[in-house]
Amino acid sequence: MDSGRYSQRGVSAQKEDVHKAVAKLDKGLFPAAFCKIYPDYWGGDDAWCNLMHADGAGTKSILAYMYWKETGDMSVWEGIAIDSIVMNIDDMLCVGATGPFTYSSTIGRNKNLIPGEVIGALINGTQSYFDRLKQYGIDVRLMGGETADVGDVVRTVIVDGTMACRMRRDKLVTTDNMQPGDVVVSFASYGQATYEDAYNSGMGSNGLTSARHEMLKHDYARIYPESVDPNLPKAVVYNGKFALTDPTETRLDVGKMLLSPTRTYAPLVLRMLNEHFDKIHGIIHCSGGGQSKCIHYLPSNLKVVKNNLLPIPPLFKMIQESAGTGWKEMYQVFNMGQRLEVFTDKDTAASLIALAASFNIQAQVSGYVEQAAQKEVEIISPHGSFSYFS
Repeated sequence: MDSGRYSQRGVSAQKEDVHKAVAKLDKGLFPAAFCKIYPDYWGGDDAWCNLMHADGAGTKSILAYMYWKETGDMSVWEGIAIDSIVMNIDDMLCVGATGPFTYSSTIGRNKNLIPGEVIGALINGTQSYFDRLKQYGIDVRLMGGETADVGDVVRTVIVDGTMACRMRRDKLVTTDNMQPGDVVVSFASYGQATYEDAYNSGMGSNGLTSARHEMLKHDYARIYPESVDPNLPKAVVYNGKFALTDPTETRLDVGKMLLSPTRTYAPLVLRMLNEHFDKIHGIIHCSGGGQSKCIHYLPSNLKVVKNNLLPIPPLFKMIQESAGTGWKEMYQVFNMGQRLEVFTDKDTAASLIALAASFNIQAQVSGYVEQAAQKEVEIISPHGSFSYFS
């Protein structure tokens, strides 16, 4: 895969058009924060602030649809509900928000293909996951939402959500305190955390358009034409060699590898903030933009060098080998096995790594911050050195 094929599929890792469209909008109280933060409109208290965030499972829902049709496995829909929740809550954790949260679900479906039992699995899976999070001190209340039959717009189903909370300003985490000498602690997106029920491939909910088309066989374009934009060139549609149920070197088949529910770091981050808040200079959720994500939140004239990233897990090796994607693009599109990073000092880094281990999450110091002429992220890997600029 090259950037031309990625573009032909109608997607962009860096969302250039979106950034251009919102360039003139109000950046909120703390422009360097991971999420937009506004004054306390409802309470009117200057010591507090309001946050609202919207995200979703993206095209991962198409994979769930195909896997469900192939196997009858309804559990994939609860996974999609989890993806939509985690893509919201983990973004908000990056500014120190720990709840209580409210959540509104938005589901758009093609009713002719997505029956009521799937909608039920999505909604009930949402509430089930909130019940699970509560066991770890994360309080989220489901406030309803919208389920719309929009078959003329949505070919299968799209699952999104909006999350909000009110929090004290003195508990906010921004990147304003990031400084030369800070280190980067990366936390694995793969493995099996103590609060997960199964092995997680680390996929998350970004890069699925690329992963799906580059890994799966072209037969799926014929079997499930509803899973593809009919205007896409045939050359970029399902170019891979795998069937959804093919085995892998892990305990998951190919479909379940791609559908691993996005790992939340909420239980871990809650502990980190409770024990080390004053030493945390930035938290980045490496979602859209992968390992280059942090460049959007760096203060001016800082550079992040990542020279010791965690080992790449099997899934991302499979994607790279199947697609022939250049490593620079792989690091920019996918999280590559580390979807959360924290900027702190060296002593605190050791404590965070130990804390992660208590949740069975692999972590290590993966890089450092230094002074630079302009904002930059440099990745030094066994596959080459790559630089990204804002």
